[in-house]
Amino acid sequence: MLGAFYAAHDHVLDDDPDAVAALVTELAELGVWTLGTAESTGGGGAERELTALALERLGRAWPALGWAAAQAHAAIDVLAGDHRFTDLVAQIHTGQASVAVVDTVSAHVRLAFTGNALTGSIDRVDAAALQPHLLVLDGSERALLVPPAAITFTPLRRTGLGGALTRTADVDATTDTIHELTGIDATAARSRLRLGAAAVAAGLTGAAADAAADYAADRHQFGAALTEIPTVRQSLLGQATRSVITLGSVLAAADDDVQTLAVVREACDGAIDVAAAALQSHGGYGYLAEYGAERRLRDAVSLRAAVDTQGAAVATARTLVHLAPVPTALRKKAA
Repeated sequence: MLGAFYAAHDHVLDDDPDAVAALVTELAELGVWTLGTAESTGGGGAERELTALALERLGRAWPALGWAAAQAHAAIDVLAGDHRFTDLVAQIHTGQASVAVVDTVSAHVRLAFTGNALTGSIDRVDAAALQPHLLVLDGSERALLVPPAAITFTPLRRTGLGGALTRTADVDATTDTIHELTGIDATAARSRLRLGAAAVAAGLTGAAADAAADYAADRHQFGAALTEIPTVRQSLLGQATRSVITLGSVLAAADDDVQTLAVVREACDGAIDVAAAALQSHGGYGYLAEYGAERRLRDAVSLRAAVDTQGAAVATARTLVHLAPVPTALRKKAA
């Protein structure tokens, strides 16, 4: 089904809001957008492996939409158990509303409470929407939902991820407009985000490796295909190997902070490495937009930046050396 869907659409996606919204709506109608969320909340109820494979396929065609779908899954996991958000959850399922999920441990996030106001900025949100809700994961059992009306979004230039509609977000909200969620499993939401991003990166890696292999098989030099050259074959094998290992790691990872961080870091780094090698496999043609090799490299760089694996690593490393957990970041302070 997804193969036929991709074949019927252009894979080159830019930041045209109408085109992005139309694709999201179509994916929602196919049941893919929130495939892995619980049926009881309106989702597809798919197992983790099938969900990962769907996100991997999205990563092959539109990494920006894959990352946005991963955030939609995490948001529904957090919001679905609260009756206050029944309408919002329904709109996420249909692609009519979006939620950017961010974490206070990320270097992108600089928010603080002063009196009854939440203010600050977020360097980037990549929700494939012009004005998404903002779900801030804070600690292990707390989150804040900030409505779009309390956020000023500004378009942000980036390297790749066409269709992400990347924005900076300046927050100026009061406690009257913010919804606080307590007793949630923010750790599980982080794992969902990380493994979702890793699946998208695996798709990007696979697409880059496959395109390089196809190009090398069709391109002839000195009377023979490029694949007749041993060093080319070795490079293509290395790219394919990295692709297979990345997807296997996503499917096998346990819901553990260290494992999910390790998987997403390796997946994002691997996507960049393979996309760069695939570009080299195209020779000088790799730098031409019509071949897609340079676009995949730009997408891989932007995906790693959007996920902020470094910020997650700093927080997760504390568990390896048995330090006290990171305290809740957004404490209310007296004016």
